[in-house]
Amino acid sequence: MPFQQWLLVNIPTWAIAAIMIAVAVGTAVGGVLLVRRFVNVGNLKHHHDVAGPIFSTLGVVYAVLLAFAIVIVWQNFDMTQNSVIREANYYGDIYRDSVGLPEPLRSQLTAGMDDYINAIIDDEWKLLAVGQRSMIVQEKSDKIWKLIGNFEPKTDKEKIIFAEILNRANTAGELRRQRIADASTGIHPVLWFVLLFGGIITVAFTFFFGSENLGAQLIMTTLLAVLIVLILFTILIMDFPFSGDLFISPDAFKQVLQNLKS
Repeated sequence: MPFQQWLLVNIPTWAIAAIMIAVAVGTAVGGVLLVRRFVNVGNLKHHHDVAGPIFSTLGVVYAVLLAFAIVIVWQNFDMTQNSVIREANYYGDIYRDSVGLPEPLRSQLTAGMDDYINAIIDDEWKLLAVGQRSMIVQEKSDKIWKLIGNFEPKTDKEKIIFAEILNRANTAGELRRQRIADASTGIHPVLWFVLLFGGIITVAFTFFFGSENLGAQLIMTTLLAVLIVLILFTILIMDFPFSGDLFISPDAFKQVLQNLKS
């Protein structure tokens, strides 16, 4: 399990946010005060004409990197959520199409689908939080595929319906495999290193600006550090769409069951 996912699973989201903000504030305040203790304000001001353009370039580069990371994470979260809805809808379509199948296959298939979807909701969703799949769900899926594989359609109507069910079942299976993969993959550690190290460099650069008003510099540096941390926090909690407090729920599967039993 990646370290970021471990954090989301084992530490409450509010605690992660509080720790990150506390570290940002402490670093910003401590860094400014430390530099001021050993370097005269006048000496710092002498370098503003060089430090200003460099800091502007640094800020733009890091802002672009942050924007790139948060957009990618946000898009991946939305795509995963849409995939979950599509997967649930395909199961609903299989329920609907099974009306045209002969008995006892129809009853066996609908009962198997009930067990399968309930297992996804009750068992697999908890395992997705730690990036794993459910063997119970896999066993129920194998039973459904055994039912489908042993069926031989006799009439043209049965052939058409069976082809639709087979197509939807295959697509739903692909979406499940994608869902499991999405549950265990996040931003590459190298990119996380660049994001964190880039944030430290950006905030640390502000330590070497000399403002006559120390309080103003402390406030500006602290606000910059908190802003960066909030963006990193947003990236963190959306990086693994099934882990933490901000997670994709199995409501789409519950809705399918409710609609079919109503």
